[in-house]
Amino acid sequence: MLTEAEVLDALRDCYDPELRCNVVDLGLIRSIAIEHDLDAPGTGIAGVPQKHIVKIALILTNPSEATEAQTRAQIVNRLAGLEAVGTTAVTILDTPRWTPNHITPDGRRMLGLDSNPGLIEIL
Repeated sequence: MLTEAEVLDALRDCYDPELRCNVVDLGLIRSIAIEHDLDAPGTGIAGVPQKHIVKIALILTNPSEATEAQTRAQIVNRLAGLEAVGTTAVTILDTPRWTPNHITPDGRRMLGLDSNPGLIEIL
């Protein structure tokens, strides 16, 4: 069974086009839903790995068409590389709006913000 942790680990390879930090550590991922793909080829055949439908809801740092297209493509392409993923659906949410407060401690380190908390205000 595909897990949320495996999906999050894969999504750490998908980067925001402007901030150059991954979508997980920027706090862009709002939800992940994983369900069995009952219509996938080979379903029910012994020895054939079960495929899943992965639904990702996220917010963007910069809600533009270019950012949306690039982020969506990265996520779909990266998850297609997981054997257990058959289909990926990406939903871009309008709310909540992203702020630097969403960045994880690891993301703050990647962006060089961990040593100076005041820098988060200028992003």
